Amino acid sequence: MEYAALFEPAEEGGFVITLPAFGWGVSQGDTEQEAREMAVALLQTLIQEHIRKGEPLPLPDRPRGKKYRMIELPAKVALKTELYIAFKASGITKTALAQKLGIPKTNVDRLFDFKNHTRLEQIEAAFHALGKGLTIDVRDAA
Repeated sequence: MEYAALFEPAEEGGFVITLPAFGWGVSQGDTEQEAREMAVALLQTLIQEHIRKGEPLPLPDRPRGKKYRMIELPAKVALKTELYIAFKASGITKTALAQKLGIPKTNVDRLFDFKNHTRLEQIEAAFHALGKGLTIDVRDAA
């Protein structure tokens, strides 16, 4: 899962970073590498805020141009994000998902929390409860 980040050159050097799909949030970095790291952190923060508020996530975009960089989420964050998207699309409640999983309702929020160390088996079970399967794709690094 990846979103486009706009890297605008800053007057003082470095880059100002925004994520057009979200329409809010800004970060900056002094170098390309630091700006990419800050873009990942910004993306995670924006997604987590949408999840916290129970809002749908904007679809990833792919604008073209030399000022755009595609920002990829870390694997576990991407899994939790995809799980949240599947949950929202299912139309079921957190209580219903908890019942399907045999866990307390309060534990459902932990499935979507990036700071919570959820086991892969729990994430896979949650996808299954939503009628989804989980596959893993390994590819050559860029």
